[in-house]
Amino acid sequence: MKLCPEHSRRATAAAFLPFFLILASGAVAQTPAQPAPSASSDTSASGDATAAVDIPLATDDSINHDRILGLIPNYLTVEDPTEKVSPLTVKQKFRLFAKETFDPFTVGSAAAGAALSQVDNQNPKYGEGAGPYGERFGAAVADVTTQNFFQDAVFASLFHEDPRYFRRGPEFGVWYRVGYALSRVVVTRTDAGKGRFNFSGVLGMGMGIALSNAYYPDSSVSAGEVGYRFATSAAATALTNLLPEFWPDIHEKFFHHKPRTPPPSP
Repeated sequence: MKLCPEHSRRATAAAFLPFFLILASGAVAQTPAQPAPSASSDTSASGDATAAVDIPLATDDSINHDRILGLIPNYLTVEDPTEKVSPLTVKQKFRLFAKETFDPFTVGSAAAGAALSQVDNQNPKYGEGAGPYGERFGAAVADVTTQNFFQDAVFASLFHEDPRYFRRGPEFGVWYRVGYALSRVVVTRTDAGKGRFNFSGVLGMGMGIALSNAYYPDSSVSAGEVGYRFATSAAATALTNLLPEFWPDIHEKFFHHKPRTPPPSP
């Protein structure tokens, strides 16, 4: 039986639903149990205290709550390059995905992006009017949600990768930091602290874009359009990495007011 494009896309969306659930359940199942410390283990470990590195446990409070320019959420950034951070648990990765995705700025950005594409009926080509704008806004929210879900939560958990951006800081040269920020699209840090190919980022981006074909109109679904969306998403991710890399320097230089030194007493 041959389905029309609209029905085939709905069938694709229905097929993705159990896949979502399988991936999510598989990721949650990988959460390691936290063994309770015992007195004997504490005693045996005390002899190695000088050689061990004390890394604090990751907590929900360790998430960066700073906002770039007071507006843009910066949850995914570890600003202090010298800070010893432990890997996020699966639960924390899912919470980080939720905080990033459902932040008011993210929703507002989706609304603004939908308005811009509405002006000239750009992709996705839903048409003009209030109804098509609502569809554009819903598609924009769905795009952000699915890509963040796969990148930050599901694949980051399955591949044991850390979705956060680990800033280099002013100890490195400007051009090195620019190259480092741009390269994080394809290079990431594992939960073990090693660098490798960014499987969660690249695959998560691809999965989100592929799923968007289920709700985009026919005129916006083609191999060329999918390739264009992937390229623009990768470029946008690379460029937005520059903000968390250099924001602390900008904030320190232009927005941090040092207290005045009182004049010496006579």
